[in-house]
Amino acid sequence: MTHRHFKYESLLYALALLIALSIRLTQLGAMPLTDAEAAPALQALRISQSQDPALSPHPLYILSTSVLFLLYGGGTNFLARLIPALIGGLLVLAPLLFDDRLKPRPSLILAFFLALDPGLVAISRQAASPILALTFLAFTAGFINKNRPTLAAVTAALALLSGPSVWFGLLLFLIALAFSRFFLPKPSEETTDEKTSHLQPSTFNLQLSTFIPFILTLLLAGTLFLTVPGGIGAAFSSIPAFIASWTSTSEASQGMLFISLLVYQPFALLLSIIALIRGWAQGLRKIIFLSVWLLISLLFIVFHPARQMADLVWALIPLNALASLELARHISTYLEERREIAGVALLTLFIWVFAWLGMAGINFLPLNTPDYNLRIWMLAGSFLLLIVSLILVAAGWSIRIARIGGVWGMAIGLGALSLGGLFGSAGLRGMNAPELWWLPGIPSQAELVRETVSQVSELGRGNDNSATVAILGIDSPALEWALRENSAQTLEALDEISPPDIVITPYESNPISLESAYRGQDFIWRRTPIWAYADAAAWLRWVSLREMPQSQELIILWAKNDLFLDE
Repeated sequence: MTHRHFKYESLLYALALLIALSIRLTQLGAMPLTDAEAAPALQALRISQSQDPALSPHPLYILSTSVLFLLYGGGTNFLARLIPALIGGLLVLAPLLFDDRLKPRPSLILAFFLALDPGLVAISRQAASPILALTFLAFTAGFINKNRPTLAAVTAALALLSGPSVWFGLLLFLIALAFSRFFLPKPSEETTDEKTSHLQPSTFNLQLSTFIPFILTLLLAGTLFLTVPGGIGAAFSSIPAFIASWTSTSEASQGMLFISLLVYQPFALLLSIIALIRGWAQGLRKIIFLSVWLLISLLFIVFHPARQMADLVWALIPLNALASLELARHISTYLEERREIAGVALLTLFIWVFAWLGMAGINFLPLNTPDYNLRIWMLAGSFLLLIVSLILVAAGWSIRIARIGGVWGMAIGLGALSLGGLFGSAGLRGMNAPELWWLPGIPSQAELVRETVSQVSELGRGNDNSATVAILGIDSPALEWALRENSAQTLEALDEISPPDIVITPYESNPISLESAYRGQDFIWRRTPIWAYADAAAWLRWVSLREMPQSQELIILWAKNDLFLDE
């Protein structure tokens, strides 16, 4: 059924879209590209230069980004991430396609959850990330729900071109759909006040004519209007790439995934747990399906051998949907109870701030000292005080006032924590505060390396980009991307007859042939937080202060002696 919409709904959706795009586009090119981002970005750059590189299984990103590079006349960090940022922002409009299954209020709340979710923002600001597959799969499901076969075919083709992650998301949804049938009660068993919450069957009618827009979109978008035929092969190579991921390993531990949910989505996680308990207790089909989808997604992601933080986005959709359904129940208040609700909310917020300051102060105390143990007991006591306070409010006033006031107090407190995680995961606080949602191996001094090469080239050759650059013994697409204007080449050995002007080697490598004819300077290339070896104290310090020990990889930039004026 279609629910009655409320005033200014369209303007509020426009506001959600504006917020989503603003966050995703702000300082989009500030952080350097990692190896995982630079590899497809380099392929897009070479296509824009009329080359014919072998394509990785991300043809939609590569081909669309190559058009941006061609129009601009070159590649930049901002342009390399622009397509995922724009597509990720459009995800907030997906709830509009499910207005027959979600009431207008939870649907709008879901749009804001999607706009402000730290995980979704993080992958929207990463090149060749799963956000393309996630967004186009969501729109495909929405158009199927709306019985719009042509649009569903177009977005399905775009999803197929979005990379191996599309198969992971599709697999999770289909398994959840199958398993949920064992737990869903019959519609007649639902409570009368939730008649609109059951899952209605789709009226989608698949016909042969539907495959025409699918094939056309696949051919045109997958080959850049028939100019890059290798895009189709790259699209279907995502299947073996997805299968191969089940035989590889990952540096992301299972605990990191759960810590991420607690740190970046605490409010949504709390609301979804409440909704899950309520839905199963009352037999609400919609909540049962979303909870099954969420649990299956978490299980598959946790036990996936090649798990990555980006895989967690497939669990964020049902998580935020459950949270929006629950939060919608705590918005409407009566005029005569608003003072009491505001008082409970302020009390909850005060206790939460007190607990947070206490937890942050623990980091500055030595372990197992009396002051340290006292802070631990004060932290536990603050949570106990919050529970007792809400119980007393429920007994003195009403359960409704305690429930709504407590939720809004936690919304402000936990929302502030999520907002901090949002700015951090977006990279707006700089690279000195590591985040779980960042891709590993971020180049720390990429801009400094590029500027050094340009200055040496101008000094010795009269032009920023004239000096020849060779990368020796380093497998780093990010380094090639940083030196893209100098046409850096990756070599296995130097040409002694015509050696390059500048050579970049690992710090551990110290070729004797370079010491006599070149001058060297070391740089910090990659920094990676040591998540796997962090203990409880290190995690607590990271949660409150965003400090985590990091390993680093050094490189040496060698420049010919004759490039300098004193030679």
